[in-house]
Amino acid sequence: MSDITIGPDDPGTPDVLQLLEEHLRDMFATSPAESVHALDVDGLRAAAISFWSVRDAEGLLLGVGALRLDDGWAEIKSMRTAHAARGRGVAATMLAHLLDEARRAGCSAVMLETGSQDYFAAARRLYARHGFVETGPFGTYVEDPSSTFMSRRV
Repeated sequence: MSDITIGPDDPGTPDVLQLLEEHLRDMFATSPAESVHALDVDGLRAAAISFWSVRDAEGLLLGVGALRLDDGWAEIKSMRTAHAARGRGVAATMLAHLLDEARRAGCSAVMLETGSQDYFAAARRLYARHGFVETGPFGTYVEDPSSTFMSRRV
């Protein structure tokens, strides 16, 4: 994508906050509450989380992504594309950025949890196109029929 920038951002920035609130509403509307692992603003501001936004040349928010670094591996904690920017490669661009950041940090693998419902099919296809394969739970996650766990080497 040309004419976009990816940079560190604050999850509490008004346009970012609006996108994150939409994201959380969608997660709770499509998954059982006990299976929603999306972080709120405070969670995304945690010291272990790095948070970025994708913006166009005019500064319009196109999407966000967050990465948590652990002991030699990373977890994608959040990815969301604004509705108006869907289908333009924003998610693939952010995913490439997150993978690069994990590689720069010396991680050997990137893990993620996403939903197993039809609503998340496009996300699962995106991750699979970029080399992610389904795995079992990792970290503190447990087996959950509403979750799909994926990973890839970096």
